[in-house]
Amino acid sequence: MPILDVQRLTRRFGGLTAVDELSFSVEPGEVRGLIGPNGAGKTTTFNVISGFYAPTSGQVVYDGKDISGLRTSAIAELGLVRTFQSTTLFQEFSVLDNAMVGAHLAARDSLFNTLLGRNLAREAEAEKRARETLEFFGLSDRADELASNLPHGLQRALGMAVALVAGPKLLLLDEPFTGMNPEETRHMMDLVRRVRDRGITILLVEHDMQAVMGLCDRITVLNFGQLLTEGAPDEIRLHPDVIEAYLGAAAGAA
Repeated sequence: MPILDVQRLTRRFGGLTAVDELSFSVEPGEVRGLIGPNGAGKTTTFNVISGFYAPTSGQVVYDGKDISGLRTSAIAELGLVRTFQSTTLFQEFSVLDNAMVGAHLAARDSLFNTLLGRNLAREAEAEKRARETLEFFGLSDRADELASNLPHGLQRALGMAVALVAGPKLLLLDEPFTGMNPEETRHMMDLVRRVRDRGITILLVEHDMQAVMGLCDRITVLNFGQLLTEGAPDEIRLHPDVIEAYLGAAAGAA
């Protein structure tokens, strides 16, 4: 059974159809890329899957359950967690405090209760999970630093650590390599592989084709909100429809 099954998904904004009858599925344990030219509908698809938008029509089935239109918090509780294109950290919180926020993404306790120090036993367990995750990401020696003091690549790694503390089965990564230099990109690619090796399925939107081709088991290509093609990286790299879609978008931008 696929861990994620998107069935004839459509999302309209007024007269604009951002996602149009889109169907694809993701198998447990794979790294799946979701790519396409600017405006192809990738981020809107992420937003519908993760509950930020309700679908206009169609279904999103996660782990055998129809989650179409559920709240983001309810979806996170089920184990589907996402990161964002921009780094969404509490910049004036410590690295550890940011990681601990992840423990509440999929919990019924509010962040307000956490900050007031309630539910101390649960907080102790959350801190333990947060510290273990920071060690996994190589950030344990920076636990007491402010998130704002981290370099860009480590801020992106911390954003993924926050999501991992939430205990996902399926992790949605929205452009995890944005703004990274080559060394940071290689480091993040290694982290993504290590997350996958822990049994977590990954669906990622990304423009860095070197990272996509180097990481993904299969790639789903969108164009104008519709499925263009799917396949292994070697198939996608040379697919004439994919080349035309990207070159056409570049020509249009020029």
